[in-house]
Amino acid sequence: MPPINKLAIQLRAEVPSELGGQRLDQVAAQLFSEHSRSRLSAWIKDGCLTVDGAVLRPRDIVHGGSVLVLEAEQEAQGEWIAQDIELDIVYEDDQLLVLNKPAGLVVHPAAGHQDGTLLNALLHHIPELINVPRAGIVHRLDKDTTGLMVVAKTLQAQTNLVDQLQKRSVSRIYECIVIGVITAGGKIDAPIGRHGQQRQRMAVMEGGKQAISHFRVLERFRSHTHTRVKLETGRTHQIRVHMAHVNFPLVGDPAYGGRFRIPPAASPTMVQALKDFPRQALHARFLELDHPVTGQRMKWESPLPDDFVWLLTLLRQDREAFVG
Repeated sequence: MPPINKLAIQLRAEVPSELGGQRLDQVAAQLFSEHSRSRLSAWIKDGCLTVDGAVLRPRDIVHGGSVLVLEAEQEAQGEWIAQDIELDIVYEDDQLLVLNKPAGLVVHPAAGHQDGTLLNALLHHIPELINVPRAGIVHRLDKDTTGLMVVAKTLQAQTNLVDQLQKRSVSRIYECIVIGVITAGGKIDAPIGRHGQQRQRMAVMEGGKQAISHFRVLERFRSHTHTRVKLETGRTHQIRVHMAHVNFPLVGDPAYGGRFRIPPAASPTMVQALKDFPRQALHARFLELDHPVTGQRMKWESPLPDDFVWLLTLLRQDREAFVG
């Protein structure tokens, strides 16, 4: 196994007068903002961050004019291997990368998927990501969900993007095909937690984490609806769980899809397409965020994948066949 990489960190900063009188961890978080508060606190406790040469506690007060010196090593985040897996990169600069994830690609190694994941592909494309938490992955898409994801290429970008996600300033808009005819859009505010019996599934439940989705109708068919969903929060399986909760589950969803439904007197091609759709019909269509260094608002759009477009085409043909 190759040796674990380590990134040497050496930083120095003088405490400005306006920050004097605050706790060390608070001052450090502002002076070394490319690192998270928890990571800085750990370095303070380990003696890696000193004040005028002295080791203090995170809660100790520091004064204007004091000099903070950080000498630490950021260890690689895992024993992951780089793999040459093709990536569909939409945008890339020295801070971030935006990609279009295909169906079937797992984002992060886990039980049953130790390699062959997006993370392994990213390490091949950018070996330095071994030094960034989770190789720069700040949000996820389910294995069979397609569309846009942003990846941080530096610690500074990772800290900033995580902060934007927590503050809900990242705009993530999805498109899906659901079972049932939605009459009007709306808001779903229903907490989500892990299912009590089936641990691989999530469910709407009391005591779950707050989860908010906004949906609107793009196109109605005889028994289905092409729907746009904007996430306000980002819980695991959120769109799949929320749409099933309001009785409009996603086409092709193996976990939350519910009862299979076919439009009456549909053509054999339509019936077969619905039965054989190989995944949940969900695509991350739009992504919008502030650049982690320049602050510029940036936005991307990903075209619908071929299987999604084909299903929409068949649904339109089915609807037109029964008009009048």
